[in-house]
Amino acid sequence: MADRARLSVRIVPRASRDVVVGMRAGALLVRVTAAPVDGAANEALIALLSRRVRVAKTSVRIVTGRTSKGKVVEFEG
Repeated sequence: MADRARLSVRIVPRASRDVVVGMRAGALLVRVTAAPVDGAANEALIALLSRRVRVAKTSVRIVTGRTSKGKVVEFEG
């Protein structure tokens, strides 16, 4: 059985660059350049987090909050 971890994330779309800012109010604050249209910001979030944690993009998924700024992200592996 694979190890899994969950993390609360607060996303800020349409930022000037893709960056993990730090913790705010118990959630990881992440800024992405993508707009929140057609899932582009979610895809950018998954790409950024997978690079930072050094896992495949397929190992990162949004569990809750696909259409809101507050999300719960799950990492596998």
